[in-house]
Amino acid sequence: MMKIYGNLTSPFVRHCRIVLLQSAFPYQFIETDMIHIGQISPIKKMPLLMDGDLTLTDSSSILKYLHEKSGSPFMPDLRDFELFNMTNTIMDACVNLYVMKKMDNITPEQSQYLKRQKTRVISGLEALNEIDLDMSLGLSDGKLRLACFLDWGIYSDFINLKKLNNLSRFLDLVRQNKFFIQTCPPM
Repeated sequence: MMKIYGNLTSPFVRHCRIVLLQSAFPYQFIETDMIHIGQISPIKKMPLLMDGDLTLTDSSSILKYLHEKSGSPFMPDLRDFELFNMTNTIMDACVNLYVMKKMDNITPEQSQYLKRQKTRVISGLEALNEIDLDMSLGLSDGKLRLACFLDWGIYSDFINLKKLNNLSRFLDLVRQNKFFIQTCPPM
């Protein structure tokens, strides 16, 4: 049986858990923290997937594996792939800001690097807000990655969608998805 290690709040882990639920593969979710994941993952981050002799250490490779194992292509549409990668870039910047504040109490006001990360988040969210996020074709991996990020950003009180109406409407629609609901972090 596949095992996926991670925590309930990580947007990267959540995306993988949703694809696992969609595929109906039997799996065991093992909730872990940064200390434990650092002991079992060579890159010391979440998620980590183990399936027999196979170990995957990045959410993108996990998603590719799960899609191919279920017989569906992973990221066949270039625009969706761009959305996925844009979201990853903005999410990585947010995670940097979040971790530096939480672990070292360093804010953008104290660091040129973090100032750049903060402006990347702001301009990135504004750019994402301009994208057509039509849901008539379903929830692609690019859209799912975006929804997991936005929900995490709101949950962790790190982003605000008040002036980003397109993203706000999009997230409201995705929050009706049964797998998105099932993987919602505890409040």
